[in-house]
Amino acid sequence: MGKVDFGVKPMLLPMPVLIVGTYDENGVPNAMNAAWGITTDYNEISISMSEHKTTQNVLKTGAFTVSMGTVDTVVACDYVGIESASKVPNKFEKAGFHATKSTRVNAPIIDELPMVIECKLKSFENGILVGEIVNVSADESVVTNGVIDIKKLKPIAYNSCDHNYVSLGEPVGKAFSDGNKLK
Repeated sequence: MGKVDFGVKPMLLPMPVLIVGTYDENGVPNAMNAAWGITTDYNEISISMSEHKTTQNVLKTGAFTVSMGTVDTVVACDYVGIESASKVPNKFEKAGFHATKSTRVNAPIIDELPMVIECKLKSFENGILVGEIVNVSADESVVTNGVIDIKKLKPIAYNSCDHNYVSLGEPVGKAFSDGNKLK
């Protein structure tokens, strides 16, 4: 069988569903869905995003949080991606989200999302938001034997090929181990 060409498209799969949390100048929480993100160093996350209310907030506060969208929160996570806080000031509340202020950065932790990365702004240039990771935390409900349990977290990914959200599947191998079979 041959390959099928799709041209130039953002098809790095899976794309995590990242919910970026910020406060505005009045301390009102905001959330935005962003799929084009990746950790770019041990303590750094980079997210490609154009100018939004969220980026305005980050530039004012110098901080943001990043949470994983989950199977249980897919509707709210999609909503904060298709609605603008510039048009709907209570977007966060309408999504059914509740905020707890981070003790490490000036940004909200979204109570309904069980895992959060707390970040300080490093830069926002050419549409790339870069944050210094200062802490990662997770609800005890998604932790097993001292580590985040992906089966309990139930993160979702965005499939840019067909515009669906998908849940992640079962483990198929052990990282930093299975390749040893070929040594």
